[in-house]
Amino acid sequence: MINIQFAARSLRWAEYEAPLRAALDAHGLSYRMENYTPEAHLPPAEVDYVVYAPNSHLQDFTPYTRTKAVLNLWAGVEEIVHNPTLTQPLARMVDHGLTQGMIEWVVGHVMRLHLGMDHHLTGQDGIWRRHVPPLAEDRPVTILGLGALGAACGQALARLGFPVSGWSRSAKDVDGITACHGDAGLAQALDGAQVVVLLLPLTPATENVLNAEALARLAPGAFVLNPGRGPLIDDAALIAALDAGHVAHATLDVFREEPLPPDHPYWAHPGVTVTPHIASETRASSAARVIAENIRRGEAGAPFLHLVDRGAGY
Repeated sequence: MINIQFAARSLRWAEYEAPLRAALDAHGLSYRMENYTPEAHLPPAEVDYVVYAPNSHLQDFTPYTRTKAVLNLWAGVEEIVHNPTLTQPLARMVDHGLTQGMIEWVVGHVMRLHLGMDHHLTGQDGIWRRHVPPLAEDRPVTILGLGALGAACGQALARLGFPVSGWSRSAKDVDGITACHGDAGLAQALDGAQVVVLLLPLTPATENVLNAEALARLAPGAFVLNPGRGPLIDDAALIAALDAGHVAHATLDVFREEPLPPDHPYWAHPGVTVTPHIASETRASSAARVIAENIRRGEAGAPFLHLVDRGAGY
């Protein structure tokens, strides 16, 4: 009997219980699975797997001496990876639904900005304004972050004809994307970019990666899209670049504080579109299959998928 502790907010248990049971049953696994509350949970020393969200009430993993893996429901692990009590293997969520949702958000907003759709949506005033955009092949795009999400989004844009560069801290090879890495590679990727999309993990090395110096490297009138993590952007530097016209527009889905406070300058800035952290969401049906597959692997003695590198922080 496999003991599985689900540890997330109660709303998530209601959403995930049935899909998880269906996915586990499909593998023929014999298990006991319960939701975690501070008052009621499985005996920690008997738990084999923790299905986890970092905003759970469960924060001390010390008693989970038998646990083979903690399986994160979120793609991001920055809120849990440095928990000193978490010594068990930690897997992040890499899921088809999460990836496809991010591709759709990124491609949709890149095309909106590329085609100048806002000129027409807001310009219904009887004045005939001809705004002819360049072709995609003349609009270089840079993706900061070449993990599963960044690579998929970059390749989708490349298939539409955009010349796509990408940057990661370490060297990567991604079909259809000019890959850069390291400090020199970051400058190379940003120089002259007309669109920059941020899909990096949040670590001490990536916080404020899009600062005043980085923004100055972009082509005048560039577009910035951030569906990754709020602190990747130096907010004051971005607002200054928008005010100066060096950045024409920023579409932002993630922020240092969420929900974004009503008095934050982004709300009222004419060069900013705010979306409420909806760029991509983990879908319970597909994420449950990822979790179940990792549990199947653990029981079969096979390597876990999507393990986090503690040293790198993602």
